[in-house]
Parts: sequence; C-alpha cells; structure tokens
Amino acid sequence: MEKRKLGNSQLYVNPVGLGCMGFSHGYGAPMEKAAAVRTLQEACEIGYDFLDTAESYYGANPDGTISYNEELVGEAVKGIRDKVVIATKMGVSHNADRSLKLDSSPETIRRSVEVSLKKLGTDYIDLYYQHRIDPKVEPETVAETMSELIKEGKIRYWGISEATEEYLRRANAVCPVTAVQNRYSMMARWHETIFPVCEELNVAYVAFSPMANGFLTGKYTPGTKFDSSRDYRADMPQYTEEGFAKAKELLDMLTKMAAEKNATMGQLSLAWMMNKKPYIVPIPGSRKLERLKENFEAGNIILTKDEITMIDSRLDTMDLAVFGGHSGR
Repeated sequence: MEKRKLGNSQLYVNPVGLGCMGFSHGYGAPMEKAAAVRTLQEACEIGYDFLDTAESYYGANPDGTISYNEELVGEAVKGIRDKVVIATKMGVSHNADRSLKLDSSPETIRRSVEVSLKKLGTDYIDLYYQHRIDPKVEPETVAETMSELIKEGKIRYWGISEATEEYLRRANAVCPVTAVQNRYSMMARWHETIFPVCEELNVAYVAFSPMANGFLTGKYTPGTKFDSSRDYRADMPQYTEEGFAKAKELLDMLTKMAAEKNATMGQLSLAWMMNKKPYIVPIPGSRKLERLKENFEAGNIILTKDEITMIDSRLDTMDLAVFGGHSGR
C-alpha cells in the first residue's frame, strides 16, 4: 500500500485515514474511554497513521462527565506520536439545536490551539484545520494567524474544511494550504469542481463522510432506527424510506461491482475515490475493529480509469443530490 503525500507538506500517510469523531460525538452515546482508546490503538496497529479529530467533537457520558475526542486520540498515540499524523480543527462550537457557532478570530484560533495541544498531549499539531469558514473573518486574517503558529512550531501545516475555491485561493496566497477537508462520496459529488484548484495549488483533498455516513456500506435498512437526540443519522434523508428507494439503483450497482471485485460495498465506494485522484485521502470512521480493518484494506483495491468513468456516468443519471448528510460536524 503506497503512502500518499498530503499536498505541499512533508506528511506521508496511508491511503485511508481514520475519522475519529464517532468515538465521542454524533453517533450515539460516547464509547467507554478505555475501550475507545484501545480501539484507536488497534487501528494504529492495523496501519492507520492519519487520525482526524476536532475540538468540537465531544459528548456527555452516562455519569455526566464529558468525553473529549482529542483526549482519546492523545491517549491512544502515546509512545507512537512520531509515527502518526494528527489533524484537528478549530472555529466551530455547537448550539443546543446542533447548529454551528462559527468563530475564526485570531484570538479564538490561538486560544483553541493551546487547548487542543493540551488535550492531545503533544507539543505540535501536524495539520490544523479551520473547521468551517467564518463569514466574519477574512481568509487572509486566518491564513496569517496560521502562518504565525507554523513559525512558532505549534502547528506544522494548515487546512480548511468545507473550503470554496475563492476562499482557498485567497488563503493560500498568504500561507500555503496543505489540505481541504470537504464532504465527498458517491452521494455527494458537488465539490468535484474544486479538484482542478487542488491540482493547481498542490492541495490534498481529505474526504469526510466518504461512505455517506455509513449508508454505502449496505448494512442498513429502512427500518434502522437512530437516537435522534445523539445520532446525526436520524436526520439524514438517505436513511428514510424515500431515501432508500431513490438510492436503490446505486446500492444495486455497488452490490454487483463489489461481488466482481471480491470486495464489500463500503470498500468499493472508498476505492472509487482513491483510484480517481492520487491526492484524495478518505477518512471513514467506525467503532468496530472488523469495520476498521475492512475500510483500511480498501486501499489495496484497484479500479481502472474505464471502471471509474463508468461509475461516474451511472452516478450522473441518479437523483442523489439531496443526500449531503448532516452539516453539524
């Protein structure tokens, strides 16, 4: 499995990264701490060397304590810090209704980086993202602050999540951007328009929700129920009866191709994007060790250019545009 270089950086990672959010946020009650840390350690043993977290990923435990995702990641990588690339994010907090509160002011960035360094138990962050664009702060201001943090050695590189072309260009002109982290899956392709810009500027594309929040694994049915108070999937249109009906053609295509490739549906959906562009790194997440192994092995599946073109042509005919998933991450 050949490693991928993240944009203009000196960071090399395996083709499949690990989205750590679900261990403590957005997918039900947080996983028990010791079990979560052990699972993260086992993921690293499998080969995951690119771990993605954020300051806003946390949830309440049954005893009322808070499970902070960054603390779980920090605990898991003790002793192997130099063997993994840690990405975390700033600029987002969650309101009671799950809507996002955005703040990318220089003061908040500096305050947030110190908190993240402490929770992670490290003296540097490999890749530090602006979690969402803050309309109150110019991209040049954010980029300048990130440049200062790089010079101070607190972060090595920086990136932007949910970046637009204009914002990326303006920010990159001040301080080179290493990666954008945008939603991307067979059910969410609207950010493909930024691919040429990534190629021009040498920016990696880190794909979050690469299996449409688990939908493309084929493991769920219209009868699957999610806890609406803790699990984002309860509000996602693909998990409704109508959503399953609209996606039937896609699921059938995945089922057929997965069988031909001796792969799972989830693996095929990951392989599709990794074989499409060498700078795409998906970051699927799971709490289950067997699923982590399965996702990681997707990096070994080869799809030809003709196969990718065929898949894209089929996707172009499907009515999947509404399936963006929940934005509150």
